[in-house]
Amino acid sequence: MYLRRLALTNFKNYDSTELEFSPRINCFVGNNGVGKTNILDAIHYLSLTKSFFNNIDSISVRHDEDYFIINGTFEIDGEEDHIYCAFQKQKQKVLKKNSKEYQKLSEHVGKYPVVMISPADSALISEGSEERRKFLNKIISQYNAEYLNSVLKYSKALQHRNRLLKDFKLTGKFENDELLIWDSQLVKYGTYVYEERKSLVDELIPVFQEHYSMICSGKEEVRLSYRSHLSEGNFSEALVNSVSKDRFLEYTTIGIHKDDLMLEMNGHSVKSLGSQGQQKSYLVALKLAKFEYIRRKSGISPILLLDDIFDKFDAERVEQIIRLVGNHRFGQIFITDTHQSRLHEILSSHNTDYKLFRISNNVVDEVIHNGNPRK
Repeated sequence: MYLRRLALTNFKNYDSTELEFSPRINCFVGNNGVGKTNILDAIHYLSLTKSFFNNIDSISVRHDEDYFIINGTFEIDGEEDHIYCAFQKQKQKVLKKNSKEYQKLSEHVGKYPVVMISPADSALISEGSEERRKFLNKIISQYNAEYLNSVLKYSKALQHRNRLLKDFKLTGKFENDELLIWDSQLVKYGTYVYEERKSLVDELIPVFQEHYSMICSGKEEVRLSYRSHLSEGNFSEALVNSVSKDRFLEYTTIGIHKDDLMLEMNGHSVKSLGSQGQQKSYLVALKLAKFEYIRRKSGISPILLLDDIFDKFDAERVEQIIRLVGNHRFGQIFITDTHQSRLHEILSSHNTDYKLFRISNNVVDEVIHNGNPRK
């Protein structure tokens, strides 16, 4: 699978742009702020129906316009799929595959998987556990529609249970039977989500450690582990035992909504111990492990989006990453960088077919095709 064509209308800084891509490596170079990342985010929209960076579609509309359109053509086993994504302010987002509109956007997720590696990934380390739960959710939902449905139903049951707890405090009345209705929903969907998350992390660990060792030549020992209340015993009993505490605090204190992913280096939290370069290497290895996992589960090599990943890396680590992703199992790759000469030198030395686009003044020009300068 690869993305052959992309057309943008009023998307972020682009008024109208059409691009044809290489099935292997595509590079975008230019100064900071020219819109390199926006191209990658448009591809993310075509795959996962939303921006990598936020859930507010109106932010992606070009200034002084009220809509955007993203058209993409994917090629899979010689067949073409045309994806149309459009958003207009004050209206619902529209997504179509081969001119047929989806009734639910979630039906599209997983058909054209992508993995994006971005400076924004630092939130996985610096922010709270919600960011790491989102990370797990995004992986599993790209190959398992039932998982995404279970997460949504768990969230709705959690909202109802928390509302009941607030009502109990407000009215002074306690109806345990009502609480048990929502407890059963939390147990049903929460147990399924927990088992899928645990299975994911167990499979990620060896691949993640292998990739980190390759990028950093085995200089540090890294660990990854999954923490959940559900690993401590019976979830249903835990909910019953937490009722008094939950009533006092007016929210549910036990469940998968408290899960976390523990990121460690040399026996300590990577947040407290790792340098910027080490943290970035950790995240790159984690995202490449995500790529491998989705590929194994779905049978499709995701499109790999590498946004400004060479910043804060020394030449050795850059070379290792390019050597790693240059392997054909990674399929189509998109890379952004501020240094054209650096990318051209590295890719040329690996004898890899690629296209290179230069971006300036909201215009995208193809300057290298199949490794050769355009005439």
